[in-house]
Amino acid sequence: MKRSGRPKWATRFYDRFGQERWRFRRKGYAQYLFKHKLGEPGFWQEYEACVAGLAAEPIAPGAEKAKAGSFDDLISRYYRSPDFLDPGERTQVVYRGVLERWRATVGGNGRRYGEGMVRDLAAHHVEAMMAKMLPHRTAANMLRKRLGALLKFAIRQGLVRDNPVTPTRPFKVEGGGFHTWTEAEIAAYEARHPVGSKARLALDLMLWTGQRGGDARLMGPQHVRGKRLVVTQEKTGATVSLPVLAPLAASILAAPSGSLVFLVSEHGKPFSRKGFGNIVRQWCDEAGLPNCSAHGLRKAAARRFAEAGCSNQEIKAWTGHVTDSEVARYTAAADQTLLSDAAAERLIANLRNRLANGEAKPLQGKN
Repeated sequence: MKRSGRPKWATRFYDRFGQERWRFRRKGYAQYLFKHKLGEPGFWQEYEACVAGLAAEPIAPGAEKAKAGSFDDLISRYYRSPDFLDPGERTQVVYRGVLERWRATVGGNGRRYGEGMVRDLAAHHVEAMMAKMLPHRTAANMLRKRLGALLKFAIRQGLVRDNPVTPTRPFKVEGGGFHTWTEAEIAAYEARHPVGSKARLALDLMLWTGQRGGDARLMGPQHVRGKRLVVTQEKTGATVSLPVLAPLAASILAAPSGSLVFLVSEHGKPFSRKGFGNIVRQWCDEAGLPNCSAHGLRKAAARRFAEAGCSNQEIKAWTGHVTDSEVARYTAAADQTLLSDAAAERLIANLRNRLANGEAKPLQGKN
């Protein structure tokens, strides 16, 4: 049967009820049966999880021989637990990468960390591992965080009583993470990439929805409900329903798109996560914006809402954030002058209302 146009390692078959099914079969990996058929919205998310080794895990020779109580044993259990599986697929890829690099590291005794016994890990060991990663403070802090989560799981498994990561401290990291796009930078990008181009559509999908690049690249006609976009976020599983604003609608209608997603690669398929990041990097460079990134647009959207006087609850309804502290990180770049002026106007208006009701003394000056 001709298989051109089908995803690599994915094959179609029919079950005993005559229903069309798809499966992922790749040498060295466990087989995976798709919940969706090719052409359905969730197919590509499942496929990428298989390629990343999450849905279809690598078959490690001898893995079943891991010594009981070792980190190899603990991590294999952790990968099958809700602690690891509940976060989105993108988060799982990050977590697995950190843990796999760590347990493959050879320590001073000539053995991999993965071969070490969980009960032997002490706080000073964790601090020494973090120190070896300097000057990469963010990476060291990420390792600390992941080891802390792993040891919490180990406590529930009865392997240890205390978490040796808890007494340690993270390194102080300067800076606010991804750069938040300014209005001048947005204008420069728009001038270089006009409406109708894929580059412009990529920007508009992120800027006018406030979503992550990983979600924007998979948005398509199937997410449209009336005049709204209904998106389930890949990272958190949260579902947001957003009005399709006029600039985004114009961009979607003007740019060439596929039947499954609005934004397609030169091969007519959805961008992979890595491919999308790379192409946005290229488009930013073409616009002379070396400090800008895809995730910075999500922060720019939050900044715009903050500058418009939106409440944290209103901003969370768009971004899908859960806590106010998360929103605070994303809106930290809101224009201070604009916000202070708005606060001043509200303050004076409130005082005037109180004066009118006889609750305050007359205001001094002309404000």
